[in-house]
Amino acid sequence: MNDLQKTQTTRNRPVLNMGKKLILSAAILAGLVFTSCKNDTKTDNTVEPETSEMTQEMAMKNLSFGVRGNCGMCKSTIEKAANSVEGVASANWDVDKKKMDVSFDDTKTNAMAIHQAIAASGYDTEKVAGSKEAYKNLPACCQYDHSMMMHQSGNMHSENHINQSH
Repeated sequence: MNDLQKTQTTRNRPVLNMGKKLILSAAILAGLVFTSCKNDTKTDNTVEPETSEMTQEMAMKNLSFGVRGNCGMCKSTIEKAANSVEGVASANWDVDKKKMDVSFDDTKTNAMAIHQAIAASGYDTEKVAGSKEAYKNLPACCQYDHSMMMHQSGNMHSENHINQSH
């Protein structure tokens, strides 16, 4: 390559680099514009679900109460009864503590409906005595002592139900 060709090549390089930078800048700018428009559209569409999600969180309540029972089979039956109530999001019964933890939507149900569902399956809760008929049909290992202590929030309770006569 002679000196003239080298000079011309060197002079053209800034022009080529400038052209590449211009095209690259235009591509980035176009990308930002389209991305910005997309995000504006998404934001408009997601405002409604975020609001309803927040409302649902506000409607969720957590509740703990005592339930009598003995074993893993009791746990399964008690949790199944609580979860059968519309609006219950989760239910967990602690076998050792005799304590039920429930999370539910209070726009769809209330605490008493959950107590009643568990009682209908044969188990005493702090507020409702278990169904006599359902209790008789429980397996032998699940037929608990009706004076059994129920544990809630670190306090042991022995509850006597007014209408209890098992």
